[in-house]
Amino acid sequence: MLEARALQVMLGDYQALWDARLAVDAGEIVAILGPNGSGKSTLMNTISGLLRPRRGEVLFERSSIAGLPPHRIVPLGISHVLERRRLFPYLTVRQNVWLGGYAARATRVEQFERVSELFPIIAARAGQAAHTLSGGEQQMVAIARGMMARPRLLMVDEPFLGLAPRVVDELTVAIRRINAQGVTILFIEQNVELALGIAQRGYILESGRTVIDGRSQDLLHSPEVRRIFLGG
Repeated sequence: MLEARALQVMLGDYQALWDARLAVDAGEIVAILGPNGSGKSTLMNTISGLLRPRRGEVLFERSSIAGLPPHRIVPLGISHVLERRRLFPYLTVRQNVWLGGYAARATRVEQFERVSELFPIIAARAGQAAHTLSGGEQQMVAIARGMMARPRLLMVDEPFLGLAPRVVDELTVAIRRINAQGVTILFIEQNVELALGIAQRGYILESGRTVIDGRSQDLLHSPEVRRIFLGG
């Protein structure tokens, strides 16, 4: 479904990605892992069109999307939930969620009902300002907003960042339910055990390079993965 090949990305004068790569098959849950500053968000931002690659390719369903702006990528079937939610704090929950909808009004109403079933907080707090929600509730709103475009590929940047274990469990269940509905998931996480407990496969970045990838169980027992995250 998705393939990134030999991506090189500059952030000003700094090169953030060096020949980074990944591939995601339809129906998978795949994790992008790596230490802080390894290029995880840069890779995801390049896929969604927020950044333009200096070199390399991004293919979605075998068509090149490298360099396309986000408003042309979303209708193709890709939604990107940014790190730290990025909600509009003084808009209501309903307004924040509806802003993710690109379809006709009737379809948006139907999809709003679906995401409300996935996250009951959406219906329960529909008229409440987003900034009054807890961090976990805000993350649910952000994912619901991403789902309003009815994506085939949902990308989520650090969905569990700073959340209590109970909320992490709730979001894990929701991600698996979304995947069971036929949506492919690509997400970023720094907690190796948590990420690989959810994903079938993982890609690990170090200093802007994809250094190792494989099945979750193989990565969990890899000495190279321990070196990257623990040193030595």
